[in-house]
Amino acid sequence: MEERHSVEAHLNELLCKWRRILRLEESWDVKLEIVMDSSFHKTGDFKVDCTDKKAILLLNGANPKQENLEEVIVHELLHLKLYPLDQVTESLITANYEEGSAAYSFAYTQFMVTLEVTVEELAKCFLKQYGEDREISYGRCHTMKSYDELFEGLKPLE
Repeated sequence: MEERHSVEAHLNELLCKWRRILRLEESWDVKLEIVMDSSFHKTGDFKVDCTDKKAILLLNGANPKQENLEEVIVHELLHLKLYPLDQVTESLITANYEEGSAAYSFAYTQFMVTLEVTVEELAKCFLKQYGEDREISYGRCHTMKSYDELFEGLKPLE
């Protein structure tokens, strides 16, 4: 119990540090919540009330997929920093394509994948420059297919 409290206190310190670095202290109220529910499959996520500028950062304490929780905190805070861009882009997609259509799925998926890659790259940059733990997490790699598995069964080009 005391060790968990110590870990949670350290994660709260990291949250405060990164809110300051990313200039979120004045614009968002953010609370950390450690999720001990094994059905929570993400390593990190947010619950956001944009009308009141409040957010709860959820970190998986039961079974995180990544080793470096500081990296997860930075990653999730960058999503919060980019939240207005996310909302505007999603609104543009919704306004211009019928939900459920192939065009909607394509635009939405492309935007979300691009946003996720951008946030991940920014998180790595900030972590390398200002991180306490500068090691990049490779936890998700363990669940992904190998290079050979990805290309197994493809037709040879001839």
